[in-house]
Amino acid sequence: MNQTQVAKLLDMSQTGYSKYETGENDIPKTILIKLARFYNTSIDYLLGETDNPERYS
Repeated sequence: MNQTQVAKLLDMSQTGYSKYETGENDIPKTILIKLARFYNTSIDYLLGETDNPERYS
């Protein structure tokens, strides 16, 4: 997916989402939760804290 598509999924602008990817803005917890659910992975994986993409039960 491109930034525009992900931003639409999150109900935000592409510019706003881009700032998360570049590290200009921190990603709010609510956005992390939405992304983890959409990609069916853990927040730790999204943040680079683990190489294991599996969600914890």
